[in-house]
Amino acid sequence: MANLKEIRSRITSVKSTMQITSAMKMVSAAKLKKAQDAILQMRPYSNKLTEILENLTNNLDSTDFGVLTKKREPKKILLVSITSNRGLCGGFNMNVIKKAQSFFQKEEYKNSSIKLLSIGKKSSEFFLKTNKETISTHDEIFSNISFEETAKIAEKIIIQYQKLEFDKVVLIYNQFKNAATQYVVQENYLPIEPTKENQKKKENDYIFEPEKSKIIRELIPRALKTQLYKALLDSYASEHGARMTAMHKATDNASDLKDELTLSYNKARQAAITGEILEIVGGAEALNN
Repeated sequence: MANLKEIRSRITSVKSTMQITSAMKMVSAAKLKKAQDAILQMRPYSNKLTEILENLTNNLDSTDFGVLTKKREPKKILLVSITSNRGLCGGFNMNVIKKAQSFFQKEEYKNSSIKLLSIGKKSSEFFLKTNKETISTHDEIFSNISFEETAKIAEKIIIQYQKLEFDKVVLIYNQFKNAATQYVVQENYLPIEPTKENQKKKENDYIFEPEKSKIIRELIPRALKTQLYKALLDSYASEHGARMTAMHKATDNASDLKDELTLSYNKARQAAITGEILEIVGGAEALNN
């Protein structure tokens, strides 16, 4: 059994750790509320924008959509990996990285050239070590997420796709459900795929001003920027939800460990006291004899 000084030192260390994890949990909980409100407000707008776009493009020839909607053989693929800049959030970052790694290893893309656009330091640092070709990193965006900054990234992707530098663009990120649950999703970003024939869509007779094709050309870039912005908000909310949950579990584990160490300390102290009493009794008996 460890001596009393060692146990006291471990108890002090565990208490200090517990205070840190508890503080991190509270900070993430405060940030989560703001991030959760942002993504819940964005989703209806994003979904409605997509619905309008689908309604406009439902019965229109695909040649009118422009290059952004033309499906090509995916010889050149851009993978957009979205993680966080910091750790201590459970499997949040590693789940995205694993999903991205599995994408690189897909049999259907074995003859394709896959390049990476990384958002978040954890993704950038990991794939730098694996020598994956990264065209750009955007780790600074999480310091102040805004639609304007996100739009700049989206515009670069759109321009590269229009120049035929890529045939397919895919997003991988954590989708927020609640504080305890996040899902890693793989989402096709480009090309914009027309509505599937088997999906039921309302066919409405609208009068368009200006013409339908012009509206579509305006809506497609806006929808793509909104889609990327929504993915970032999803990831940001998921990060704080995952960190809050991880720090909650860490605090509980530290509390349990502190209780175990306190029990061990009390047992060791009791054993030491009992030993001293026995020595005193034994000495007294020896003097009497």
